[in-house]
Amino acid sequence: MGSGRKVLVAVFIASIAFGLWGAWRVFMPGSGDVRARLSASERERTSLREQLEQAQQQVATLGRSDQISRDANRDLQGTLAERDEEIAGLRADVAFYERLVGATAQRRGLTVHAIRMQPQNGTAWHFASTLTQNLNRGGSSAGRVTLSIEGTRNGRLQTLDWGDLRQQEDAPGVDYSFKYFQQVEGDVFLPEDFTPVRVTVRLTPRSGATVEESFTWAQATAEGNRENGGSAG
Repeated sequence: MGSGRKVLVAVFIASIAFGLWGAWRVFMPGSGDVRARLSASERERTSLREQLEQAQQQVATLGRSDQISRDANRDLQGTLAERDEEIAGLRADVAFYERLVGATAQRRGLTVHAIRMQPQNGTAWHFASTLTQNLNRGGSSAGRVTLSIEGTRNGRLQTLDWGDLRQQEDAPGVDYSFKYFQQVEGDVFLPEDFTPVRVTVRLTPRSGATVEESFTWAQATAEGNRENGGSAG
């Protein structure tokens, strides 16, 4: 083969290669296009992640707002219930005072209106007893209050007197002095193996006969048992 033919063959091969390279450049994306598309995809991905985080934050905010609303509603319901209970108590007080000092009130001498027993720490119990009288409206009643409690212990009936309840022999009673009513309070102690059944309130006035009134233990410890007249009157 002559040198001229070899040159022609080389030129032909080179022209084919150059044509293929040109076609690849035309139909295939360049490295700059790929980087641009990659950068766009990353920006889109970042934007979507930010939108997701914002949506999650909104959901969390709405959840907290809903919880706050529920808590506020629950607090309001509790406040309304307390006010209803307070109003009911005030109405009971008004009815109590009307029965005691109203124009149509029934005249009665020294009386134990009610007693309430509330458990304290250990074997201690706090008592609050309301005493009333409206027979002598110009005078006053004065004396001392003591309790005795009946119950069972080791399967046998037993009565604990004031000294037993106060854990003090010859313990003095609780003083009272009032015109119309007074709530007398104090503390007593019950043995651990003692089951109370009945409580008796005994009033020993400075003058006149002793007054006694008994209440079942269920009555004395009932949740709805409300004392009226928190101070002497």
